[in-house]
Amino acid sequence: MSNRTVVLSTGGTGGHIYPAVALARELVPRGFDVVLIGQTGGMEQRICSEENIAFYGVHAGKIDRGRPNPLELIQAGRGLLEARKLLQKIQPLTVVGFGGFASLPGILAAQSLHIPTVLHEQNAQLGLTQRLAARGATLITTAYPEVKGLKSKESRWVGVPVREERMNRKMALQKLGLQDGPLTLLVMGGSQGSLALNTHVPGALEGAFGREGILKVGSRSVQVLHSSGRAHLTTLAPQVRHLEWYRVRGFIDAVAAWSCADLAITRAGSSTLGEAAFHGVPLCMVPLPSSAENHQMANAKAVENAGAGRTILQEDLNHLPGVLLDLLNRETMGEMRDAARGLCPAGAAARLANEVEAVVRMPKAR
Repeated sequence: MSNRTVVLSTGGTGGHIYPAVALARELVPRGFDVVLIGQTGGMEQRICSEENIAFYGVHAGKIDRGRPNPLELIQAGRGLLEARKLLQKIQPLTVVGFGGFASLPGILAAQSLHIPTVLHEQNAQLGLTQRLAARGATLITTAYPEVKGLKSKESRWVGVPVREERMNRKMALQKLGLQDGPLTLLVMGGSQGSLALNTHVPGALEGAFGREGILKVGSRSVQVLHSSGRAHLTTLAPQVRHLEWYRVRGFIDAVAAWSCADLAITRAGSSTLGEAAFHGVPLCMVPLPSSAENHQMANAKAVENAGAGRTILQEDLNHLPGVLLDLLNRETMGEMRDAARGLCPAGAAARLANEVEAVVRMPKAR
């Protein structure tokens, strides 16, 4: 391993992993070797294989605040020792942590070895694992200008690192097998899909647009691209087969989907919100009620307060048709698109990479 190595510590969900991938894409052309430490067998291991990022797996205990399990604490301790051994071998310049239980072994191991650490908080509320690591961090960076649990002087805003690629709208529609002309609605429940959105959204959209898929105000036609998650595809697809304007896919090309979406119905995970903002797509957000410390609600409210989306509770999904009809007003859509772009200006990965390089240049990092 070279003396230009940066370790990324993350895992668990796409919201924690994909910002790390975006940073890796930025650091490699700058001459750094990038290694990711995450949970053995986690989705981060698969994503690293797909992205050609060196991966090292460790054990990682998941902290359940409601019902603590001592066995999970043992796993976390085991992972910490494994991560220490790895870092002693790799000797990185710095370790960057992206939150989530899978990031903790790498970050705490680095701090115990006096290796400089950088944290990136993707949510509008500081998470538990980030709080545990914050005191020993060299630098804390954030996705939002204001993060609950952090004073502004304690952190530096960089935005959400996302895959900064766009497609021509017509090319994106063609790639996805959609028509050029109708309003395009994207339903995105996260990297693995959402059972609640899969269950309630199709019926609500049929109620809003009828069997023919027509927006009542303005008589515009509508088409839907619904990313169900591979595990849910065989259950959901037959339920909407009678709607010619409703397309369900187990997995979709996210760049193409965001490049042609006029409005999206999503959860409120950080990566999803970051991608929507980068592409200027207004949102109807359904925060995951079981998200740790209800952080998805904090994220959704930050987007809503910026004028880039509307929040609807999961238990209120029966009100979705009315909310959509209000959002699909032409003037409202234009204002929300502008507000969305302001939430995630291009260059977040580059700004984070700049901060990492600044830490590397500090005397302690040499």
